[in-house]
Amino acid sequence: MKTWAIFGAGGQGVGSHIADIAIEQQRPIVALVRNADAAQRLTDIGIKTVIGDATDSNAVQQLLSLATNEADIISTMGGENDYLAHRTLIDTAEKMGFQRMLMVSSLGCGDSWGALSDRAKAAFGQAVREKSLAEVWLQTSHFDYAIVRPGGLLNGEETGKAQLYQYEETHGLVNRRDVARLVAQLLESELLNDQVYSVVEPNLAPPKK
Repeated sequence: MKTWAIFGAGGQGVGSHIADIAIEQQRPIVALVRNADAAQRLTDIGIKTVIGDATDSNAVQQLLSLATNEADIISTMGGENDYLAHRTLIDTAEKMGFQRMLMVSSLGCGDSWGALSDRAKAAFGQAVREKSLAEVWLQTSHFDYAIVRPGGLLNGEETGKAQLYQYEETHGLVNRRDVARLVAQLLESELLNDQVYSVVEPNLAPPKK
């Protein structure tokens, strides 16, 4: 069973759900996190961790050294240094001989920019542009890759109704746990085939206040 090297598992987002699925599968897993509390929480459930930032190539190398270069790299990173972190990760992993990477990005990145409303562009446009740059760096690497672009993310229970879309404008919401499950399913394939997917759950409504 392949090891997963996860970047972005330290919070409560999609990365943490991917880590939970790896534990369910009894899969070897390593994770780079930025604070000691997150590292301890992951260590307590059996995940090897390194404390550091993905913009630091030494921290990235230390984490990847815990896995063989046959491992799958998974990134759900975001934040103001999104592009720099991904560039550092991708460049370091290439030099170390890794071959596969799956990036969880965001609806609106790259050629899906038109799917964002003017309001969303004003609110999240800068973050989406950072992610778009990160996507391009992955797409122009030597990796066999997949990029997953979720719609609006919710914290609901897994429904199993989220769907992958390609080559069509997509809008909607999706639960983080369902995104994580689809990521796990994509990684079961022998090849990722340099594909880009949008992910939403049709007709999913936000929780009532």
